Amino acid sequence: MPLPSGLRRRTMNETIHKLETLLLMGESYLRIADESALELPTAPGKWSKKQILGHLVDSAINNLTRFTEISYQPQPYIYREYQQSELVLINDYQSMEITELLQLWLSLNRQILRVMKTQTEERLSLEVLFKNGETTDLKFLMTDYPEHLQHHINQITS
Repeated sequence: MPLPSGLRRRTMNETIHKLETLLLMGESYLRIADESALELPTAPGKWSKKQILGHLVDSAINNLTRFTEISYQPQPYIYREYQQSELVLINDYQSMEITELLQLWLSLNRQILRVMKTQTEERLSLEVLFKNGETTDLKFLMTDYPEHLQHHINQITS
């Protein structure tokens, strides 16, 4: 997960702006989308657009936890993976009303924005340790979050 050498890190203001823009894009699309079309798998054996949105809910939950826990957990912060496919099935996002699923996603991401806006340089530099022994910092996790979101918003809106 560390930043490939040569790539410029986004500033937190750029990250916040990108996240706000992606939330508006996703919300605009999902408010007018046909729910039955959102329930169709995007390809054989793949998630539906509702399930992709559900995955983004799980991503928001896990990242919000990471973004907040790092401040009070022992350092370096140990990055924990989560079981993406299992969570999408267990949470049964496919059968949720799209308006409820959309509100959940938006609410979680608005909280992530609040947390991002209150970070200090000291907190952004807190170390994160991955299972493979590589390290990064909180700023990387936060600036990477909208990149992941953009990939899936593109899947949903295509």
